[in-house]
Amino acid sequence: MKTIRIGIFSLLALITIIGCYKEKTTALDELLLDVLESVSADGSLDYFKLPHFSDLSSLPQDPKNPLTEAKVQLGRMLFHETGIASNSHAEDFMMTYSCASCHSPGEGFSSPIAQSIGDGGTGMGLHRNLDERTSTEQADISQIRTPSLINSAFQTNMNWNGEFGATGSNYGTEYKWKNGTKHFINQKGFEGLESQAIMALEMHRMNVNDQLMQEYGYKEHFDEAFPEVYKPLRYSPEQAGKAIAAYERTLTAYNAPFQKWLRGEYDEMLEVEKKGAILFFGKAGCVSCHTGPALNSMEYHALGMKDLAQCDEDILVKNPDHEVNLGRGGFTGNEEDNFKFKVPQLYNLRDMTHFGHGASFKSIEDVVDYKNEGVSENANVPQDQVSHQFLKIGLTDEEKANLAYFIKYALYDETVKDRKANYILSDFCFPNNDQESKDLLGCE
Repeated sequence: MKTIRIGIFSLLALITIIGCYKEKTTALDELLLDVLESVSADGSLDYFKLPHFSDLSSLPQDPKNPLTEAKVQLGRMLFHETGIASNSHAEDFMMTYSCASCHSPGEGFSSPIAQSIGDGGTGMGLHRNLDERTSTEQADISQIRTPSLINSAFQTNMNWNGEFGATGSNYGTEYKWKNGTKHFINQKGFEGLESQAIMALEMHRMNVNDQLMQEYGYKEHFDEAFPEVYKPLRYSPEQAGKAIAAYERTLTAYNAPFQKWLRGEYDEMLEVEKKGAILFFGKAGCVSCHTGPALNSMEYHALGMKDLAQCDEDILVKNPDHEVNLGRGGFTGNEEDNFKFKVPQLYNLRDMTHFGHGASFKSIEDVVDYKNEGVSENANVPQDQVSHQFLKIGLTDEEKANLAYFIKYALYDETVKDRKANYILSDFCFPNNDQESKDLLGCE
């Protein structure tokens, strides 16, 4: 018995020693801790911590759409549901696409191609193309790179120009919320995710109604998610959009190595990543715009990046005069806002293939090089419009490599993509239900 006790106590001592060893900081850790505390808005590491995706009470949420597990589960299915794509421009494309067609879980909840295609598209991933049976005029093709939805709970206003949402940076833009425009949705007072999700159903030719939800078996899920909503209004695009937004708010990169490091698991980051983080929050000055838990902000800056219309790739629709190319100014109508785009979040960029609002960069390293040089690539952007924060940084090749490594690997949570839907109630193929996708996915 004595031998057993000694064995148990020795094991406990070993576990304690290992635990202490894991929590021990190095000189790099101490330096990074000091740097983070100096740039934190509240002087603590908590400022940069993301909440766990299942801790709904800790996630930022719209007071008009409080989070519940029932809403999240309904939203997860609807986000991937091809059966609601029932307003397509042609019968051949009905029920063939979903929200996840353009916000693909495997591509950082963004688009794997520079110019995403919803209605009228065929195929998946990098092989999604315009179906030969339709045209660029008829199909639903983006005019700007599809932004990531990861950590979108930390955005009060959505889209590159922040046009959706009645709060945050859109206070004072009520003059743009006119009936008959897509911005009328802001009259309802929702934040950006809710406003965008509701309006996106209409803009991307989807529909939710009593009959369709009854046919697919979603009505009981709506009943559970929205018991307070009057039944004639319950099975509607507004409630569906609120459920989708609730799901999107759970897409936090909680398990990224940097997040684990912030929680005291110092061995979770490699030395090269720690060096890159010290640059990010220090010399490189990235944190001046990319800050908070999602390393984003609700600011808008002109960095002179090219638009899709200027992209070297084989872009399907090149429209240099489209209002999206004016960024924030395309929404507000204020000339001083022209060419300014919202600061994006930086997690899970490793899954993406295009960067910048115009998809003009093909790698994280390309973006680091661009910002390090501080020279505008878009001749259409007047120099006096370019952000005063877009300046030559002067990083060495080694420093650039360390910085890119931190962004690529320390800010990557491989579990986010696992939060996709496992099934949808229509039993259609998802996230795409066109014949080419069905063949690839092995659907009937």
